Amino acid sequence: MSFFKNLLFVTLFLVLVAGALVYLQGYNLVHPYFWYMVLFFVFVTGFTYYIITMGSKSDPGNFQMYYMGATAFRVLMCMGVVFIYVYFSAERELQFTLNFFLLYFLFTGFEIYHILTNLRRNSKKQL
Repeated sequence: MSFFKNLLFVTLFLVLVAGALVYLQGYNLVHPYFWYMVLFFVFVTGFTYYIITMGSKSDPGNFQMYYMGATAFRVLMCMGVVFIYVYFSAERELQFTLNFFLLYFLFTGFEIYHILTNLRRNSKKQL
């Protein structure tokens, strides 16, 4: 399956789990901005994966440069979002931060898994 189809499935699964938690617990565990966070991470994950794959296809010898650049972009965007929320909001900062970084680790792990499977496939072709 392609990366973007799998990204859609993972996103739908997370939305269903979060929807069930909101239905059962209200917004005690899930921050009200969770849905915007999911959209943010879908965009950032898709964009960084696109940059990494296009860069590694055009210049396979500099994969590390594209990967580190995309990772730096992801980290800076995420830090900016968290700092903006904490600076302008006076409520639920801890809940927002915990939800945000849970999504950060899930989407980053998903992206790394797909990059490694793609690299493994390419390294087998070179042997």
